[in-house]
Amino acid sequence: MRYLPLTPDDRRRMLAEIGVEKIDDLFAAVPAEHLRDDLPDLPCARSELAVERELAGLAACNTAAGTVPFFVGCGAYRHHVPATVDHLIQRSEFLTSYTPYQPEITQGTLQYLFEFQTQVARLTGMEVANASMYDGSTATAEAVLMAERVTRRRKAVLSGGLHPHYRDVIETLSKYNKTDVASLPPRAEAIEDLVSAIDDDTACIVVQNPDFFGNVRDLAPVAEAAHARGALLIVAVTEVVSLGAVRSPGEMGADIVTAEGQSIGNGLNFGGPYVGLFATREKYVRQMPGRLCGETVDAEGRRGFVLTLSTREQHIRREKATSNICTNSGLCALAFTIHLTLLGERGLRDLANLNHLSAVALAERLEEVPGVEILGDGLFFNEFTVRLSRPAALVVDELAGRGILAGVPVSRLLPGEPGFANDLIIASTEINTDQDRQALADALEEVLA
Repeated sequence: MRYLPLTPDDRRRMLAEIGVEKIDDLFAAVPAEHLRDDLPDLPCARSELAVERELAGLAACNTAAGTVPFFVGCGAYRHHVPATVDHLIQRSEFLTSYTPYQPEITQGTLQYLFEFQTQVARLTGMEVANASMYDGSTATAEAVLMAERVTRRRKAVLSGGLHPHYRDVIETLSKYNKTDVASLPPRAEAIEDLVSAIDDDTACIVVQNPDFFGNVRDLAPVAEAAHARGALLIVAVTEVVSLGAVRSPGEMGADIVTAEGQSIGNGLNFGGPYVGLFATREKYVRQMPGRLCGETVDAEGRRGFVLTLSTREQHIRREKATSNICTNSGLCALAFTIHLTLLGERGLRDLANLNHLSAVALAERLEEVPGVEILGDGLFFNEFTVRLSRPAALVVDELAGRGILAGVPVSRLLPGEPGFANDLIIASTEINTDQDRQALADALEEVLA
């Protein structure tokens, strides 16, 4: 078959070379209960038209974010993306470009990546940023590996307010890097004793701001304590619009800042693709993963752009690479840059203010609903946690049936963790109207009665 070019003999020789007897041995790490002995129960082959109809019917079962009042956040946020963004990124010269290996013919790509890096550095309050990464979670895991290279230590302390998905990615990579990961227990309040968890073996502390539960915190004391013990402070930001209102991580003493850039220029898109932001201090630049675009001049003295630092295995020997999984999400980074350019500094601050006002208005309305308790100390950006008088997952299901996507039950992302069954994380952005907020409050009042 033309799509299966290897012969049975080819496969036998390949298996023998890597030291296994059969192909199934390659999946030995997968638990047996997750493996199938038979083929999946799928319908027989159909025409293209029939398949389109079938898939359209399945898609119609979804409730799209733009069709109902929407209060879901937890790392992926619904914001307005100007039509200009999609129009520009779909131009063929942007849509088909990949890594700019040949600077003499990719000046446009290199220039917007340079602008992107400048924007990220200014947003995060850091001195240097790379040309983007896959997403916020893998960028944060890469930051932990980078901190180990810088400090020559093998322990990472994770805040209880770190998004569970980010924690899981860190723990997965750390398992194979022989890193000791100390995760503090999650709690809806921002108060936790991070300082006492730092010792002389600690490479880094990872803190999210605003945290998983929506709390905004001052990280300056944590940074000071970490630096006193020779550790680095890594700050993860899942809602990048917050940097238009909250003091930047760099100002608070962060050494590495990672973020999910989805909120600017990129729609929800069923969870991806997204764009990871990564910034650090200039003194650590040679340990930074990814690619760095720099400005230079050509032989005639004209301004130009090049890849000045490429620490990925594609460019150097694998054993010398700082990362073997990172890339730059070029199209998503371009969307980010276009949207942020359209906003400008004042526009970003105005957008952040609208988000905060929207969340405050919702919190004030929900405080009046019997059976709803606002958790935390009231310091939040556009997301906060409430405790309901009933299990949050059941309430969310009931409200979904009424055409309201009410938020994310904490139990969904922290399954089995005691004490969170009734907790619900709610986000309210500039998209939400007074009518949306009132609809949520009224529906909660009914289902909690």
